[in-house]
Amino acid sequence: MAKFMDVHRGMQGITADQLMEAHRADLAVEAEESVHFERAWADPESGVVYCLSEAPSADAVQRVHERAGHRADEVHPVPLQV
Repeated sequence: MAKFMDVHRGMQGITADQLMEAHRADLAVEAEESVHFERAWADPESGVVYCLSEAPSADAVQRVHERAGHRADEVHPVPLQV
């Protein structure tokens, strides 16, 4: 499966608990789209949240986020890593 990094904007003031709640919402439905969310990061000041996942496609990542209630603004493939 491929790796993807997605970006959510407009989440100023997000707390660690809110980030965990959003991540859990993704985990609750990810298997239905053959996606696995590995990690999430947030900057409460800028309101930007990043999520790293393994998935069959960017569309599958977006479908999980939409179902979990927080559509991504961008989904980028990550074809290379070290």
